[in-house]
Amino acid sequence: MNPPRLQPEQQAREQIDAALEAAGWAVQDRDEIDLGASQGVAIREFQMKPDHGFADYLLFVDGRAVGALEAKPAGTTLTGVEGQVRMYSEGLPDNLDAPILPLPFLYLSTGVETRFTNRLDPFPRARRIFAPHRPETLAEWLRAEPLPPSARSAGGASGADPTASLAADAGKPSTLRSRLRSMPEAEIPGLWSNQVKAIANLQKSLAEDRPRALIQMATGSGKSLTAVAATYRLIKFGGARRVLFLVDRTNLGEQAETGSRTTAPTTTTAGSQSCTRSSA
Repeated sequence: MNPPRLQPEQQAREQIDAALEAAGWAVQDRDEIDLGASQGVAIREFQMKPDHGFADYLLFVDGRAVGALEAKPAGTTLTGVEGQVRMYSEGLPDNLDAPILPLPFLYLSTGVETRFTNRLDPFPRARRIFAPHRPETLAEWLRAEPLPPSARSAGGASGADPTASLAADAGKPSTLRSRLRSMPEAEIPGLWSNQVKAIANLQKSLAEDRPRALIQMATGSGKSLTAVAATYRLIKFGGARRVLFLVDRTNLGEQAETGSRTTAPTTTTAGSQSCTRSSA
């Protein structure tokens, strides 16, 4: 006798359970809660405040509520149900502890597609991700230092209204997107004007939450040095953790590695740096 077929939402939840467990979460039923079982605990069908329903998964890190995940059957247009998971983020029962309210980390998932919103961002919006984040990643984000008032009011390279999120961001852990908006202007002695312009425009694009950008430069115009200086600024001022430098030929990779080793950005002031070459 063939086993009964699972309903689409049940299938989604099985896939979501597997994805959470693969990311290091302990998935538990609401009648068997043990917040000490793991750094990250995801509790199924958790009852929120009155009129806020049941969260399909309420997420706890280090024993404190940090987010929610809403499960939907495969094929659901997730952009049409984002309001539901936002409702959960604002409906945490009063007897539960949370480092930040509303809950900052929100997920929508069909088990095939997952979308994530970080409410710590200056202008939060959902974006597609491959899988739920690991609990230690969320814990690290919550430990991030807030931006100082001078950085929050500077507006950075984004060109946005410098007061748009000033009060809302006060005291919040900073995020990559908030740090990108507060990066100092690209005033880099030692680079040609076209290189400085390319870096400034890249910063502006990223600060405006446009994750794709193209810098087109002719041969011999300083592409490698531009890439090194832009990467340095993203790490130093934006807090970027990993930067992938992808090439289509081995010799270009070797050239880029040599350039990064022999080109040293050196900080000259709090808001600028110079780029110097050393002999190979």
